[in-house]
Amino acid sequence: MFYIYFLYSQKHDRYYVGHTDNVTRRLEEHNNNPRLTYTHKFGPWELKAAYPVGTDRGDALKVERFIKKQKSRKLLEELTGNHEKFKALCRYVLHVA
Repeated sequence: MFYIYFLYSQKHDRYYVGHTDNVTRRLEEHNNNPRLTYTHKFGPWELKAAYPVGTDRGDALKVERFIKKQKSRKLLEELTGNHEKFKALCRYVLHVA
């Protein structure tokens, strides 16, 4: 299963969105891997939300890219607190693409 996950850095007041098949491992990497330059320099990160997308990595990547292209903090904040809105966004993205 692939997930879209939302991270938040309280120290830097920033959000990050990504996709993975292992949310726990990925959070650990973002907080402890200095080779991940963007997320490493803005940590520490906390997991705000993680939602399943499906078993196809391509679908997860499409949803992640759509969210990132919006460049909207408001959207990130809305999605982290509303699983139903996230599911609706996935339906839209995966049926349009």
